[in-house]
Amino acid sequence: MGRAFLVVMDSVGIGGAPDAGDFFNDGVPDTGANTLGHIAQACVQGRAEEGRSGPLRMPVLDALGLGAALRLASGAQGEGLDAVPTGLWGAAQEISPGKDTPTGHWELAGLPVPWDWTYFPDKTQSFPPEVVAEVCRIAGTEGIHGNQHSNGVKVIEDFGAQHQSDGWPICYTSADSVFQIAAHEERFGLERLLALCEGLAPMLHAMRVGRVIARPFVGTPGDYTRTSNRRDYAIEPPGDTLLDWAMAEGRQTRAIGKIRDIFAGRGVGQVAKGPDAELMVHLAEAVAEADDGSLTFANFVEFDSLYGHRRDISGYARHLEWFDAHLAPVLAGLRPDDLMIFTADHGNDPSWTGTDHTRERVPVVAAGPYSGQIGVRGFVDVGASVAAHLGLRARGAGENFL
Repeated sequence: MGRAFLVVMDSVGIGGAPDAGDFFNDGVPDTGANTLGHIAQACVQGRAEEGRSGPLRMPVLDALGLGAALRLASGAQGEGLDAVPTGLWGAAQEISPGKDTPTGHWELAGLPVPWDWTYFPDKTQSFPPEVVAEVCRIAGTEGIHGNQHSNGVKVIEDFGAQHQSDGWPICYTSADSVFQIAAHEERFGLERLLALCEGLAPMLHAMRVGRVIARPFVGTPGDYTRTSNRRDYAIEPPGDTLLDWAMAEGRQTRAIGKIRDIFAGRGVGQVAKGPDAELMVHLAEAVAEADDGSLTFANFVEFDSLYGHRRDISGYARHLEWFDAHLAPVLAGLRPDDLMIFTADHGNDPSWTGTDHTRERVPVVAAGPYSGQIGVRGFVDVGASVAAHLGLRARGAGENFL
């Protein structure tokens, strides 16, 4: 019995979303955004020379059909990505009204999102008074710091000293449907921070806020460091997903990276987390060890978190090349009847205005016993196709493209 490995390259969009004009970055529609296409173009034009040089080099994924998928989805040339595909290849677009991490992953796993997410659009004084009051009640403090849009590094630099002085939690958000709380592991306490986030999550989930995220840090003013004890308290999917389908039929499931958090633990068996370099090792271990008929679901987040949101074209290009360079031995370990699909959950064009995700189609390229073009499909078709490969009864709305 074959195994399935579903690998999400977080934010590696390929443009072409027909509804991109309905989604915005700092008031500018996402029309024309193209994460992979614009990175490839910047590389050829010499605008991605920090730590690398020349055209974008991704020979492994390009051979499977990455460049062909880019051209199919958006018509972008994809300079340097011109191999004749040997794998299964195509593109996918989502129907859910969002361009965030849970939406993309849930729909890839066969479950479109039936609601609009709640965001906090105001850049300052971002949170409703009742939310601030609940944070203070649970934390036992007279107030909070932050209450604004920010990134995790800057908000700690801005408010860390005050936080260490008075013990008030640092609360912030972004263009995503998230409520993040940063606190010093020693001054505030790690367990206290986790209890605060866990206690606040039901209120925010009822408001359709996707995630409450604990962001612990250590250090002193001018020398703060975020620790690896981050914890996401995600809203549960409103129905069964590919992971649930597999677990219901007694299959082994493995979650690599953020998958357990994204699915609130539902349908998840074994878990492996860490930075992307460690996740690549975990993926190779899963290929070597996973049971027959098993499902491994992986998310590599650093494309998005380190380079997309920070609009770092060179960094994003370096990470794409790093990722591709480590795939050959992983693919070499696949058994003849295994399927490994590479896709994405949304875009995050580092050449675009603003700092938010971008609404884009995503690649679907695969190694395994299938080949040829699948055209432009729905995100839900990915989940249906993985289920078909594993011989599972799919309960979603997708169609098998294998």
